[in-house]
Amino acid sequence: MSSPEDILRLKQLKETEPIQDAWDLWVNTREALRETTALLDDPELRSMAAQDHAMLSESLKEIVKTKFPAILVPPSRTANLSSLMELKSGVGGSEASLFLGEMLRMYLRLAQVSRWKANVVVSNGLDAGGVRDAVVEFRGAGAYDALRLESGVHRVQRVPATEQSGRVHTSTVAVVVLPLVEESDAQQDLYSMDDIKVEVMRARGAGGQHVNKTESAVRLTHIPTGITVAMQDERSQHQNKRRAFQVLASRLMDAKLAREMEERRASRRNLVKSADRSDKIRTYNYAQERVTDHRIGLSLMNLTSVMEGDGLQVFLTALQKDHEESQLEDMLQED
Repeated sequence: MSSPEDILRLKQLKETEPIQDAWDLWVNTREALRETTALLDDPELRSMAAQDHAMLSESLKEIVKTKFPAILVPPSRTANLSSLMELKSGVGGSEASLFLGEMLRMYLRLAQVSRWKANVVVSNGLDAGGVRDAVVEFRGAGAYDALRLESGVHRVQRVPATEQSGRVHTSTVAVVVLPLVEESDAQQDLYSMDDIKVEVMRARGAGGQHVNKTESAVRLTHIPTGITVAMQDERSQHQNKRRAFQVLASRLMDAKLAREMEERRASRRNLVKSADRSDKIRTYNYAQERVTDHRIGLSLMNLTSVMEGDGLQVFLTALQKDHEESQLEDMLQED
């Protein structure tokens, strides 16, 4: 059995692998460039060597531009966390609910490609079709870091199937991505049971005799912050309580991470650059088959690919790169 010291060494070694890999790539590319430079004086090999020389020179520039800055960014403290995603329909009525259902499928497809285990915890559908709101667990290393920048308002512009005049409607779906914290870790690090007010009540809504006779619904209130979580979708009080504590822990962790980020940035530049979740972050324009992320100014003219989950990865990669560049900028502005 490995000792705590051995585990720590293995973790530190794992964290230094990107640095070693980048350095090895730099050294090997530089050595290849030196060998190619020597061949430029050979009349018979000059033409071929010139092409290789140009390619290797460009590779060195790319390493300096992308690889080296990336390894300066500290390892993510949330790299191993799973995530909890909440989706709620906004303006647009039934059309917003229909689009929420399509977004839910988009994220489930992304999970399949990314090899995360996805579980729809809550999904409240409408008789007319679509989903009013949903909560999904994505379990797997890197799920939270990959999805956290999906938090915000997603706007869809398209002609509803019921629209006779062909007029384009605008609808919105609000997405909140929270870190998924295991129960054992949450109570130790995020809250004390003395700070939690637990209430049980009869569930409301569809469910027949079960909800009329059983106090299965649970509401938790974190007294220091005022954060409240209510859960009634499971069949038993125990299951609802477990889900409610899970959501509460995720919200407390999200608040903690946001607070730490704001404190770090405020101390460096006396300015907090945080994305307001009330702002639209992305627009899905069906008429033009275009998806635009307004934070980084990136547009893809392949909406179908995005909704299938494949094209969404392009946005996630670009957003992660922008996030790392922002972190590096913060570091360079330290006194």
